[in-house]
Amino acid sequence: MAGAKNLSDRTEYWRLLDAAHHIHPFTQTDALNREGVRVIVRGKGIYIWDSDGHRLIDGMAGLWCMQLGYGNKELARAGFEALSTLPYYNHFFKTTNPWTVELAAKLATILPAGHSRILFANSGSEANDTALKLIRYYWNRMGKPDKKLHLSRALSYHGVTMAAASLSGITPMHPQWDLPLPGFVKAPAPYWYGAKQAGYGDMEEDEFGHRIARETEEEILRIGPERIASFSAEPIQGAGGMIVPPATYWPEIARIVKKYDILLHADEVITGFGRIGDWFASHHYGLKPDIMTMAKGMSSGYQPISAVSLGTRMGDVIAAADEELVHGYTYSGHPVASAVALKNIEILERDGLVARVKDSIGPYFQSRLREIFAGHGLVGEVRGLGLIAAIELVENRNERRPFPKEGGVGKICRDHCFRNGLVMRAIRDTMVLAPPLIITEDEIEKLLAKAKRCIDLTAKDLKRI
Repeated sequence: MAGAKNLSDRTEYWRLLDAAHHIHPFTQTDALNREGVRVIVRGKGIYIWDSDGHRLIDGMAGLWCMQLGYGNKELARAGFEALSTLPYYNHFFKTTNPWTVELAAKLATILPAGHSRILFANSGSEANDTALKLIRYYWNRMGKPDKKLHLSRALSYHGVTMAAASLSGITPMHPQWDLPLPGFVKAPAPYWYGAKQAGYGDMEEDEFGHRIARETEEEILRIGPERIASFSAEPIQGAGGMIVPPATYWPEIARIVKKYDILLHADEVITGFGRIGDWFASHHYGLKPDIMTMAKGMSSGYQPISAVSLGTRMGDVIAAADEELVHGYTYSGHPVASAVALKNIEILERDGLVARVKDSIGPYFQSRLREIFAGHGLVGEVRGLGLIAAIELVENRNERRPFPKEGGVGKICRDHCFRNGLVMRAIRDTMVLAPPLIITEDEIEKLLAKAKRCIDLTAKDLKRI
């Protein structure tokens, strides 16, 4: 910050540096540099401030991850104490550290039954990449090397490594990188609201859930179940449009993968650590995954950390292997990240925040969303669970017809949000919210008032009101 005399000077200085040296994720760099980047300088609770002094409600909890909100001193102290004691050591040379081993043990108490063995990584992408390697390794150990295909869903998001992006079903992620890699196949998404436009007519939601599960089974039979290693799925699809499956979908999918001896990989990177009112969405849906991935809310975003947990079936085989597991990262189970994650889980548990999302603040959030947007001419559907929700903007709500130019209206609304002090994400033309778990009823009212104003402004721009 040399030469910067005040905050205004520093803002311009940071923007110049950013434009010269920083390539942003999922961003058209040239366009951003012309517009000028927003510099976020601090956060407290559910709020963030930019360097121009504007305060915004962070309706996305960062990237679905700030469970405890900003400025939690207990998490900061936990990180500082670990940093002051053991800033780093690895797990390669027959070593461990107190924070990481205690975190692994703690996770085993809140994960689905049988998930008692944990591997650590640094992001959701790394965790999902690791899961795919472990799935392949498991089938090799079981003497079934032909089971190598990974089945996932349209509109799924599992990360950005070569393998995780290939597993993802958001197709714009693929062309720049010549993806997907061989070995990845797709099943349909249980996106009921979009069913009419996809050719399913006016099918009822429960019938649609059964139909998509049957189509998944048909795809498995077409490929050959003896070739399919795993079915990877977010219990609730996040970056693909916040898709909540019909109640009939998961019981059928669980039956199908068991019938054909396909490993179930639950990607809980977004849905874990209380986001929907259970520790994990697998609990909510009664799933028994063979392997699970988690990140984001694991440390409330205060440190980069992720994990892969193995159910009994996979864990027993891999732990008993008579050979070295040739896998690991420099920062796997970093002591500082582990200390923060351990404290984060302690606070979630001590303060009853998971139960609060399930029993009080989550239902309040969902009911108010539906009340506020009921009958709104631009809103086709409001959907969600716990503290995660989507507001789908459509051209014609009676026909469930989307806008012809996908994503344009969502961007208009998103820009209104930033100008009016709210972070609300646009996924195509669906506006998504996932506030911190510490949000209060009064703060929900403020958040939703801003959301309503921004959607009204969008409707005005479109001459809909």
